[in-house]
Amino acid sequence: MLFTKRFHIPKIRYAEKALRQFTLAEKAVFFFLTVVFVLSAVILLFRVNNSFLVDVPLRGGTLTEGIIGNPRFINPVLAISEADKNLVSLVYSGLLRFDKSGKLTEDLAESVTVSGDGLTYTAKLKPGAVFHDGAGITADDIVFTVGKILDPGIKSPLYGDFVGVTVNKIDSSTVTFSLKRPYAPFINNLTVGILPKHVWSSVTDDEFSFSQWNVLPIGSGPYKVDNVTRDNGGIPNYYDLTPFDESVAGSPYIAHYVFKFFPSEADLLDAYDGGDIESLSGISPDEALILKKKGARILSAPLPRVFGVFFNQNSNSALLDKTVRQALDMSAPKQEIVDHVLDGYATPISGPLPPGLFASINDAALPKTRAERLAAASALLEKNGWTKNSETGILEKKSKKDTLKLSLSLATSDNPELRAVADMLKADWSELGADVRVTIYDQGDLNQNVIRPRRYDALLFGEVVGKDADVYPFWHSSERNDPGLNIALYANSQVDKLLTDARAESDPAKREMLYQAFDTAVRADVPAVFLYSPNFLYVVPKTVNGVALGELGSPQDRFRDARNWYIETNSVWNIFVKN
Repeated sequence: MLFTKRFHIPKIRYAEKALRQFTLAEKAVFFFLTVVFVLSAVILLFRVNNSFLVDVPLRGGTLTEGIIGNPRFINPVLAISEADKNLVSLVYSGLLRFDKSGKLTEDLAESVTVSGDGLTYTAKLKPGAVFHDGAGITADDIVFTVGKILDPGIKSPLYGDFVGVTVNKIDSSTVTFSLKRPYAPFINNLTVGILPKHVWSSVTDDEFSFSQWNVLPIGSGPYKVDNVTRDNGGIPNYYDLTPFDESVAGSPYIAHYVFKFFPSEADLLDAYDGGDIESLSGISPDEALILKKKGARILSAPLPRVFGVFFNQNSNSALLDKTVRQALDMSAPKQEIVDHVLDGYATPISGPLPPGLFASINDAALPKTRAERLAAASALLEKNGWTKNSETGILEKKSKKDTLKLSLSLATSDNPELRAVADMLKADWSELGADVRVTIYDQGDLNQNVIRPRRYDALLFGEVVGKDADVYPFWHSSERNDPGLNIALYANSQVDKLLTDARAESDPAKREMLYQAFDTAVRADVPAVFLYSPNFLYVVPKTVNGVALGELGSPQDRFRDARNWYIETNSVWNIFVKN
């Protein structure tokens, strides 16, 4: 009673009495101000609440992506096509993986340590790591996977990455990889997906490439296969992937990642226009530009690939003259190729390394106009004895024995982009005074009958360098003959030593210095005309959040952070969000 007396609130009737004494105008003002007060309070509370709210990802939603070509080997040991590799990257996991910034981080491995001499890599598995079928992952699975890669009967495309490597089981969760000589980029090979031995051990070598597990894979990646449909020929044309909640590296948010497969770019684009798919990649810059004008969200990221014209000086005497190679390089329409053929989705280059691999290696600014390029190249050739034949217009250089003509064939594959590049090169080099004959081959014929036997004067081609910058296969003199990849038939003892030392160097700063010296030496010798480094183009719907391509090593690297992509969200107060 005492409490209520001391804190007595005036009764409501006093307020009512006061209101009755108001005039009509006073009542109107009073009620108006009351409404304003209440509305202001509500708006203020709403704004305060919103200031503390943040959107957080929720499990849910479906993303449907189209891919050119059907998968055949959803198997990290056998994957060849882009369709294979895309699904492998989501279904399987390796000891290590690349994070969204392109740095190596642990996946199945709890730790990976390297011995001081760079010859032994020791990997220890995370406790609790399991495959999609619930079976635990052990050292036996790792030994089995590498054994299959090294088995000649399997013919794995990864054989070259592990040849000479010995893998040993230390205990149930620890393995070692032993190298014969230091090779710093080897650690990148530990991202290869791990096969479940208990599933594959009963499959013989003869059956390996035909096993059902190649199309019904069991891995340990962020996604597992939930549903597969096939066409009338039994070929899978639809995969529905769902999150694997026991993934040791984290489970994804998107509830259904659906893949559909198409025979050509035209069919892929028709499916996109018809709303059958929402996402696609592997399209030409021209098509990407058309989609962008229609409002599509186009993500672009540089790929560590180098396209250029590689000279075979053994096949063409004119190309033995360094002045000729320099003039062809100076007059090449690199920026125009990027602008008009690739619609800006590439970077012009002047050296053997893709841009972005090393901060200290940059390309100088290119001449601004076609006239400037041709004038500079013509002056260089004239200074060194090359003059145009008054009748043919072809550059010639006389010697004591005979007259050398600047004539060459330019070989490339039957690809619309490369055909357009070849035509632009021919136009400018012809204007310079060179007799250029463009020869087009289908990809198989080019590889077997032109590249392998080195039957070309000049080859317009692309090299997949990779993020580790190991260009030894492309430029070391030991790789000049088939099956080596030194398509410029380049030989330089200084470069050989730089590449060998760079492979063994584990210190990033010292390794960069070696590659900088390599880059300088190759540019000075002009064994090729380096043209451009292309971008990867990815069409992804605006409803998908968290997608950031960054720097890619390969197209399938776009999925390296797919665990954190999301469609559905919920709003909660910031204090309840886990950092």
